[in-house]
Amino acid sequence: MKLSAFLFALLFALTPATAFAVISPDEKLSDPGLEARAREVSKELRCLVCQNESIDDSDAELAKDLRMLVRKRILAGDTNEEVKQYLVARYGEFVLMRPPFQPATWLLWLGPGAILLGGAVGIVLFLRRSSRRDENATGNPALSEAERRRLDEIVKNDPPE
Repeated sequence: MKLSAFLFALLFALTPATAFAVISPDEKLSDPGLEARAREVSKELRCLVCQNESIDDSDAELAKDLRMLVRKRILAGDTNEEVKQYLVARYGEFVLMRPPFQPATWLLWLGPGAILLGGAVGIVLFLRRSSRRDENATGNPALSEAERRRLDEIVKNDPPE
């Protein structure tokens, strides 16, 4: 009985929640097409409080205000791009979930790849040094072809004791 209760609780905890932050009826637009546009734009804008969520997913009060502002701009006739430009002019490019690729954001876009590449190079260098250390620790460094021939000659000419 305890095991089944534990498994049920674990299953419940691991089930992703699909709740949306848009809860209040006063936030939703009556036109489904405009509401869909508002949701689409809201998913592309960052919550300035949470910083890792879109305003569509956030329950913060500022996110609600931004969702209302998005809907107000859409009702005023702005395109999706104009709404985003309005918010960027007001809050800066940080409000965008996907900032544009420009010199100011190169580190943001290229940083993760550079870190992965640096890590891969570091691992390769570490493995090379480690194999050289192992080679030197055994006392049997790799012999050149001339050294091998000389060693074979010595072994053949030296009778066993």
